[in-house]
Amino acid sequence: MIETVKFWFVNQNPIIQALFAGLFTWFITAIGSGLVFFFNSSHRKALDISLGFTGGVMIAASFWSLLAPAIEYVEMQKELGLTNMPSWLAPTIGFFLGALFLFGLDKIIPHLHMFEKKTNAEGVNTKWQKTILLVLAIAMHNIPEGLAVGVAFGAIASPEIVNNLNIEIFTLGSAIALAIGIGIQNFPEGFAVSMPLRRQGMSKFKSWQWGQLSAIVEPIFAVIGAAIVLQVLPILPYALAFAAGAMIFIVVEEVIPESQKGGNTDLATMGLIAGFIVMMGLDVGLG
Repeated sequence: MIETVKFWFVNQNPIIQALFAGLFTWFITAIGSGLVFFFNSSHRKALDISLGFTGGVMIAASFWSLLAPAIEYVEMQKELGLTNMPSWLAPTIGFFLGALFLFGLDKIIPHLHMFEKKTNAEGVNTKWQKTILLVLAIAMHNIPEGLAVGVAFGAIASPEIVNNLNIEIFTLGSAIALAIGIGIQNFPEGFAVSMPLRRQGMSKFKSWQWGQLSAIVEPIFAVIGAAIVLQVLPILPYALAFAAGAMIFIVVEEVIPESQKGGNTDLATMGLIAGFIVMMGLDVGLG
């Protein structure tokens, strides 16, 4: 049965693969959110460690799964005489644009960070409920994650000249490793969304419902990322770096600061180290 599913998945269009990978990361979030049915509160230390772990996974994924392949791809093009562009230029441009994209969303989309009062909401002014603002904050985390997964699967359909030379810059294993890494860090993230909603008096089912909804953007943006790369292959190094820049912006702007607010700085930092090691191991091991 497993071999049949594996054979079916390997032979699917990269967009379909990206969709299922995105659905996988959303599903793990839904499972994590489901912990609200079994616990009435969350320990702040555990939450800070989880946030640190999330940051570590995202940092490692940004380099090992996105930036390094983007640089290697441009270097391969130079060796083949397809471009005279410095190998750092396309990744630099893409990385900056990705960070700029999230910077723009951060200023436009109304959202509220965990443990903050509604009066501290960011983005444009709105009268939306605190619940929606909290969910939107996590959804913003998940947009670059979905893009990263989609671009990784779209990159598998690299130009034939690369495949003919047996240069394996982009592999199905590395794309799957990225999806697994994102999924792992989505588990505690789902709980981190649903539990604050529960503490506000929301029912367990509604807390779970809103918690899992925060990750629904991942399969959507996974498909978008894969489709864009497949339609315009020359932007591949830019797209890979774009996803990396977006993720690093989220890590520095929100994930790390939130993990440090509870006073558990050492634990949060070790959580980040652990997340980095896990993602690095997944990418190197499966890629």
